[in-house]
Amino acid sequence: MRFKRALREVRIDRHRADEGAIVRLLSAKGPRVHDLFRAAFEERLRYRGERVLLTSTIHVTNECRIRPRCAFCGFAAGASPRGYHRPFTRSYEEVAEAARAIERSGIPRVSCSGAYRGDGGRLAVMAARAVKEHTDLLVLVNFGHDLSREALRGLRELGVETVCCNLETINRGLFERLKPGDDLDARIRTCELVCEHGIGLSSGLLVGVGESRRDRARHLRFLARFETLMEIPIMGFHPYPGTPMENHPRCPLLEQARVMAVARLMYPDLMITAPTPTIGPEEVQVALMAGADNLATVIPDDHPHEVKGVGSPRTGNLDRVIELIENFGLKPALSVNEGRRACLTCSGKRASPSTQPSS
Repeated sequence: MRFKRALREVRIDRHRADEGAIVRLLSAKGPRVHDLFRAAFEERLRYRGERVLLTSTIHVTNECRIRPRCAFCGFAAGASPRGYHRPFTRSYEEVAEAARAIERSGIPRVSCSGAYRGDGGRLAVMAARAVKEHTDLLVLVNFGHDLSREALRGLRELGVETVCCNLETINRGLFERLKPGDDLDARIRTCELVCEHGIGLSSGLLVGVGESRRDRARHLRFLARFETLMEIPIMGFHPYPGTPMENHPRCPLLEQARVMAVARLMYPDLMITAPTPTIGPEEVQVALMAGADNLATVIPDDHPHEVKGVGSPRTGNLDRVIELIENFGLKPALSVNEGRRACLTCSGKRASPSTQPSS
């Protein structure tokens, strides 16, 4: 299929577009990459405006009980010498202290993230409560599929805006090789439970771990089944030393950005998120060019904890990220009200095409 025809089809049919058309855009080269980015940026301005949401991070725990470990993980205790390495679990007071520092900086949103502990989300609820009781920050909770119905009810009652459960890849064979101790079906069920509870869902792709472009196309179409989907993080693989994938090549920046651009075309009204550790803190303008409108893991100078990125130890410094956004001609959202408008304008329900995870 020719590029122009594929671009037209995806802009018209969105997440219902033919898989081949999506793959054609994901394979764009040379001048066609510029055409793809231009189309994605036009859709971003039309549906999302000029504001760029900023999301900071509180890592609540790195004590993960998934065994065997995920092959690429450098976050969990003991996984990598460049990661946190030593185990920790933050207290209510420590989470509240970090949240207050983030709010003072002007960042409107925080991700409370943690490893799989097997407690059904009790720690996740504690962290969300600490943020909500001490700040007006928008909250994303990311504890994977370690969330029970009771925990989700608690998060809803606290007013948590978003719950993240990344599928990372829906190629089952690849998922099982990369994450032999994890469970793709449990992650899908958690995404469905988040939707059942009326909470905004964040669920994204990990690019460059051995999946094909057709896998990526199927994954992007698959996400449309989740009715409260409001955010799609596009993460690029970076090898952490000491992990089984330490010699696997880093995901090329252009490859990651192409997925962002296609996600923007397929879901023009949703948040497309670029995590600063995996896009590269100094390369965030490439993500903005490709249609991203949320930059994650943005850290203010007075954050009380050491913060290392998931996928890469680097993180985005707030002052530098603001400079890069403004130099690109866009406007960082630096108040909770601006952040709330950005979050709540992308919570419409998605139609559900009949797609299934590949085997």
